[in-house]
Amino acid sequence: MASSARPAMRILSRRLDTLRQPSPAPILHQARYLSSTRYSNPAKRTFTAAPAATPPTSSFLGNKTSEQPSEIEAVPASLLSPNSRGTPEAKRQYHVRRMRFAAMGLLLTLVGLGFTISRLELDDMGQVKKAQGVGKQQLDASNEANMTFQGKEVHVVGAGEDKRIVAEGQGQQIELVETGTSSVPHFPRTILLPVLAGAASQSTEQQPGAAPIASAIDNQEEYTLVGLGIRTVMWIQVYVVGFYVRTSDISYLQEKLIHQVNPIASTLVPSEKESLKAKLLDGTASTEIWAQLLAVPGIQTAWRVSPTRNTDFSHLRDGFVTGISKRTQEARKGLAGGQETEFEAEDFGQAIQSFKGIFAGGKAPKGSILLMVRDRGGALEVLFQAKPDGSGNEKAVERLGGVADERISKLIWMNYLSGDKVSSEPARKGVVDGLVVFAGRPIGSVEARVT
Repeated sequence: MASSARPAMRILSRRLDTLRQPSPAPILHQARYLSSTRYSNPAKRTFTAAPAATPPTSSFLGNKTSEQPSEIEAVPASLLSPNSRGTPEAKRQYHVRRMRFAAMGLLLTLVGLGFTISRLELDDMGQVKKAQGVGKQQLDASNEANMTFQGKEVHVVGAGEDKRIVAEGQGQQIELVETGTSSVPHFPRTILLPVLAGAASQSTEQQPGAAPIASAIDNQEEYTLVGLGIRTVMWIQVYVVGFYVRTSDISYLQEKLIHQVNPIASTLVPSEKESLKAKLLDGTASTEIWAQLLAVPGIQTAWRVSPTRNTDFSHLRDGFVTGISKRTQEARKGLAGGQETEFEAEDFGQAIQSFKGIFAGGKAPKGSILLMVRDRGGALEVLFQAKPDGSGNEKAVERLGGVADERISKLIWMNYLSGDKVSSEPARKGVVDGLVVFAGRPIGSVEARVT
């Protein structure tokens, strides 16, 4: 009996020895598999059977009991953990790089968060909380604000294509156009601007923020809206801008536009209107057309700018100056090496400084109005109208200053209307659509309709 129990004890002791041995790291199983497969080592394409006398390398639990050194050396370095490869210096560099990437991501996150917070109108949000209660914030304008325009009640007359929006009050009726944003919901279809004949020569003497010129305010001219759009920086709305032309100059503008397509026509047919629209949206063709339309002496036009959020004159000035700089750089690129443009002259630099001085200090709250008027000689006049107070009383228009050099106003106008990139693509498209409508009517009919 003792002799028969000995073989069983030997088998059991062998299995107990296997159980006592520590299990190898999981990476060795992976290494064994990858090193033994024919795809991991193209040189070993044939299978060699193990000798019959070789003892089994796995127990009944399926654990490997031995590994060949050559198999471990064949493990790709990419499968090893960072802590198991390289020298201590390499490990340290690895962790330093990870820390730098993490710090950079944290820094970018904080910068983005700070920029977003700086653009929020926290004061307005606080006022909305007080008026509507906590948890009912409204970042856009309220319905009550949308139903008034410069202290006058807004009414909608009709529906569909025949719908008209008018503001009535104080013995006046103003026809309005929707802007597409409830921050500044409406623009007037026509505006009255002072006749500032000869004011350009006084631009250097007039100080920013000066009182309105009484003689100019008494004499006013009517301007008609051509088109408008919203200027955005990234995804943030900055202001609504509308392009106006003096009503008495509309027939001259129609003639110029129509003759761009058909020199002998008095109006354009649908196919010709599409051709004009394509030209006005093309980078090169639009530059040529507007160079002719803005030639001096020419038509009188104006831009009406209304901020959609509280800002100041310096921010508006920076945007205008940036646009002027881009246009001057484009002009330099179009010339051969060594040639100078008209913008290299010393008097142009002085004109730039005069333009910057117009916007020295001052606030431009949401709903206020900045007007830039270009007369027949190209001189620029900048006017400002403060936002109506709580009682709805309309504020007087003030003259901030002017620049006589026609190159300044020309570059600002071109930055909105021509070229491959403009300050506000929606504004350009709105103006182009309005010009096409003008060109599709007989010369003189638009002016008569407005009047």
